[in-house]
Amino acid sequence: MSAWTADELDRVGRAEELRLASSRPDGTLRPAVTIWVVRVGDDLVVRSAYGPGNGWFRRAQASGRGRVEAGGVTRDVRFVAADPAAHDAVDAAYHAKYDRFGPRIVGSVVGPQVVDVTLRLVPEGA
Repeated sequence: MSAWTADELDRVGRAEELRLASSRPDGTLRPAVTIWVVRVGDDLVVRSAYGPGNGWFRRAQASGRGRVEAGGVTRDVRFVAADPAAHDAVDAAYHAKYDRFGPRIVGSVVGPQVVDVTLRLVPEGA
């Protein structure tokens, strides 16, 4: 299996949170962090709240690989920089899914400051 299935996209996209573990250089997984995830079309996307210095983001970006778990789905993935052209659609998905938490917290993952800290989750082999 290489690409997200429709069922996986639905389940992960509906999940409130996602557990993400990046790979160490020796291939073992780091401890997982819990973050928000959104679905935009056939993509699953995560963003680093509070910028590029966030530890999980630095490690995911450096390793480029890891594992995610959400909605009963567990997949090994690559972390790929999202296309900046998708920024508005990703913002809209975060607003639609998480606005109930209030503007302060949602504001940490939407807006121009998060363009460079947006990662697509690409299943291994895709």
